[in-house]
Amino acid sequence: MICERCKADVTEEEIHEHLGQKLCDDCYMDALSPAKACDPWAVHAAKSFVEKYGQEPMLNSVQTRIMDIVKREGKIEPGSLVQKLQIKPADLERELATLRHMEMIRGALEHGKKLIKPW
Repeated sequence: MICERCKADVTEEEIHEHLGQKLCDDCYMDALSPAKACDPWAVHAAKSFVEKYGQEPMLNSVQTRIMDIVKREGKIEPGSLVQKLQIKPADLERELATLRHMEMIRGALEHGKKLIKPW
C-alpha cells in the first residue's frame, strides 16, 4: 500500500487511517504528535537538566550536523537543511524542535522567509 502523505510503499499492517487518509506508521505518529518548537515546558526541562547535572545535553548525529551547518552559514532556510541533510521535512522539524528547546537555535522571519539561526 502507498502512504497518502509521504508516498512510501508499505505493508497493509503499517497503514493507519487518520482523518480520511491512509498513513504509514511514521506519518501517523507525526499526525498524532507533531513537533512543537514553542514549548515552554520542554525548554524548562532542558534547562533543569543542565542545572541539575552540570553538563550540556548530548546531541545526536543529525543535531550535530544541523548545528555545524547553522554555525557555518549563520542562517539557513529549512528547505535547504532538508536537502543538505537528505532527511524528511518531518524529521527535520522534530530535530529543530529539540534544538530549540535546548536554546541552541531559533527561528527568524526575514523578508518573508523562515530562517533557522544560532541562539
